[in-house]
Amino acid sequence: MAERKKKVCSFCGRGEHDVKLLISGMNGYICDHCVAQAFDILKANHLLDDDGEDKHDFSSWDSVEVPKPHEIKDYLDQYVIGQDEAKRYLSVAVYNHYKRIKQAPTDDGVEIEKSNIIMVGSTGTGKTLLARTIAKLLDVPFTIVDATVFTEAGYVGEDVESILSRLLQVADYNVELAERGIVFIDEVDKIARKSDNPSITRDVSGEGVQQSLLKLLEGSMVNVPPKGGRKHPDQDYVHIDTKNILFICGGAFDGIERKIAQRLNTHVVGYNSVQNVKKIDKKDMMKYILPQDLKSFGLIPEIIGRLPVLTYLNPLDKEALRSILVEPKNSIVKQYQKLFEIDGIKLEFEDGVFDFIVDKAMEYKLGARGLRSIVESVMMDAMFDVPSENVKEFTVTLDYAKSQLDKAHLQKLETD
Repeated sequence: MAERKKKVCSFCGRGEHDVKLLISGMNGYICDHCVAQAFDILKANHLLDDDGEDKHDFSSWDSVEVPKPHEIKDYLDQYVIGQDEAKRYLSVAVYNHYKRIKQAPTDDGVEIEKSNIIMVGSTGTGKTLLARTIAKLLDVPFTIVDATVFTEAGYVGEDVESILSRLLQVADYNVELAERGIVFIDEVDKIARKSDNPSITRDVSGEGVQQSLLKLLEGSMVNVPPKGGRKHPDQDYVHIDTKNILFICGGAFDGIERKIAQRLNTHVVGYNSVQNVKKIDKKDMMKYILPQDLKSFGLIPEIIGRLPVLTYLNPLDKEALRSILVEPKNSIVKQYQKLFEIDGIKLEFEDGVFDFIVDKAMEYKLGARGLRSIVESVMMDAMFDVPSENVKEFTVTLDYAKSQLDKAHLQKLETD
């Protein structure tokens, strides 16, 4: 009688009694050890993420369903409080941009142009958070760059092409992925023209940088140093086409309200103008912003033309700040509760504490970022002491919050 053939792994040669699991195929077997090793190899080559899911393959982008504007806004609502006007503009611009990428070439001569966006709003109103949340929804490479580090080519500082170097790094040096990513250029107001007369001196970190950004924003083939830094002749470059990269610019444009007010006043002539003045909301001048106000502030007309979608973010009022503190999925309060939960401690706040924190944030005029600073000051001693104590619950009372904040301020005064 013929002896039964022994089952062994076709990769490592282990027998079925030497492994926990032996999976059979058409012409061989693979053991659980080799499956685990193959999984690690795929992760090491960036073909799988940490959860074992296939990384997004942009070669099949045409089959990916881009969320509709309503769906994009609903997603943003989960993470960003208020700013409905900015969310609507952003949702439509992003939806149109990715429809444009998926559009098959046509013979009708109609070519849809890019919908680059510029968002204007004071610090801490959610400009960066909106852009980051959009990128997370679409699962595309996303990078944030600071416009203040850029200088005109040939001067000490970074060239604007380093924007794309960072996007390339985020995309694991996959050029096809990088060419469909999103770039958020923060502090774009800091590269405004420093003088109304550009011929007096060279504006190497202002108008010169704006001129350099034009080709990136419009869409062209750019030579990018793969490791970042400055260009030099002996370097190998990566060629990136920016026509499908969505650029979102954000800036506080501190003082632009005066430019808006000046423009509105220039139209006030005659008896009927008195009624028009009364209709203007002087507490929120940003809602009346127009492209010519950006020009008055110091952006050159060419760059304004390449940022066709202009939207604003409202200053945060008391109600909005309180919502930001507790409502979003990643709210500040939930983050601290999670930190304590890891130590097995239930963290609770009295209702009066939230109003106190919001009042202080309004006083400091730092927007949503101010909330984090205040909560950190209130919680610092608790985060230091409570993990070492044998407690299962900790409640932050109003008196405790006031005493902690007063203590923090006294310490700062003593160190100054």
